[in-house]
Amino acid sequence: MTIMPLNIKKMNFNQLFKQIAPVEFTGNVFTLVGKDYLVITAGRDTHYNSMVGSGGGLGMLFKKPTTWCILKADRYTLELIEKVQTYTMSYFPDQYRKQMLFLGSKSGRDTEKMKEAELTIVQTPCGNISFKEARLIIECTLTAITTPNPDDFATNEAKDYISEAYKEASDYRKFVFGEITYVWVKK
Repeated sequence: MTIMPLNIKKMNFNQLFKQIAPVEFTGNVFTLVGKDYLVITAGRDTHYNSMVGSGGGLGMLFKKPTTWCILKADRYTLELIEKVQTYTMSYFPDQYRKQMLFLGSKSGRDTEKMKEAELTIVQTPCGNISFKEARLIIECTLTAITTPNPDDFATNEAKDYISEAYKEASDYRKFVFGEITYVWVKK
């Protein structure tokens, strides 16, 4: 468990995080993707938005370390990913569960939720946005956004999931693939 220093707000990015290569990541990917709290953030320091993610994966695509996640088509964060072509995937210790649930409770499109989030933003050396409280930050460059077709899936369970999601256009799912450009872990 990571213990946050009392002066975290005064610390800069390089004091808090160290870079590792994607192949150096030793966490359990099934816990990371299926159990841990994930926040996806896109935009720049003057305008950004975050959302809670659930589901996705990590692996190799086109010989590059890659993440993928499934986002509802109407998500504001997805619009920002398309606009800036980069995003972060940040993972937090359990002590920040309340803040994560808050980020998933309302849209940032029409509210000031990012100012209310009770998290401290930090800019990565590349200019992407994450949070000082994160224990792991994965920076990504957008590779592709696709809309799955129910007919593309072999199992009835997958077809049913996508068909159910397509009952209303606002519920359509987009698969977002991003090349991992940097991985940062808490010092």
